[in-house]
Amino acid sequence: MSTPVFVGLDVCKTHLDLDVFPAAAPCQFDNQPRDLRRLVKHVHKLEPQLVVVEATGGWEAAAVMALYEAGIPVRVVNPRQARDFAKSQGKLAKTDRIDAAALAHFASTLQEGAQTMPSAQTMELRALVARRAQLQEMITAERNRLQLVPPTIRKEIEKTIAFLTKQLHKLDKDADDLLRASPLWVEQAALLQSVPGVGPGVTRTLLAQLPELGTMDRREIAALVGLAPFNRDSGHQRGTRCVWGGRGAVRSALYMATLCATRYNPTIQVFYQRLRGAGKPAKVALVACMRKLLTILNAIIAHNTPWRYETRETA
Repeated sequence: MSTPVFVGLDVCKTHLDLDVFPAAAPCQFDNQPRDLRRLVKHVHKLEPQLVVVEATGGWEAAAVMALYEAGIPVRVVNPRQARDFAKSQGKLAKTDRIDAAALAHFASTLQEGAQTMPSAQTMELRALVARRAQLQEMITAERNRLQLVPPTIRKEIEKTIAFLTKQLHKLDKDADDLLRASPLWVEQAALLQSVPGVGPGVTRTLLAQLPELGTMDRREIAALVGLAPFNRDSGHQRGTRCVWGGRGAVRSALYMATLCATRYNPTIQVFYQRLRGAGKPAKVALVACMRKLLTILNAIIAHNTPWRYETRETA
């Protein structure tokens, strides 16, 4: 029986460093479409059980899609996880070649296999949602500058805000048109927006960034988003539970939805007031409400049933 082969691929803007575990075989490819074909052929010959690639803000997308379309099992991992693994193996130095070797070794330890790549529609929706967030940040920054500038500069800033706002509305229209082209998304959007506090913006973010919604239990989905509290205990010391990691864009969207839900969603409102009445700080109560709202949305999609308020509903 042949030894399973695992491949690590470290990605940067200009090139891709590849290594193999257990038998090291480092090589490098240009991160260009013409060289990606060479990469695919090379990896095909290795017959790997899994190829692991670090998420690098988008520079890895072309290589990952090329491998996936060629039928090669591939998984994109969080850079922090990969770096922590390398440190645990005593690899404190950091170069592209070292990272590729560490990723290959890391691949051999993963319980999860290859991941399912998002569809072209999902990728497009993600790009629209991400761009909308960027425009919103720019608009907020420009509005903040209005407080500190003379009238002549104020006019220029107002023109910039008007232009960015127009672009924002266009992106919203493009995203809505894309959603309407998918019957499944139309159905899921209606289910999500049946929950008071969940509007079109939150819906677009959930559909684009959290396709796992409705396929996991409440604990798994909370951990995936980064809303599961983690213990910080050692010996007799009991540290404060905190949430971290997960999908920041989804968490930000849920935060805004929860702020609205604490006023207009009777279930979340009662839950929030009860936590505050029990002495919980506002931030702790809000995070707990975010987790509860996520649980509700997960159940709604899982059971394909719109939200309804039950006066005897408990937390």
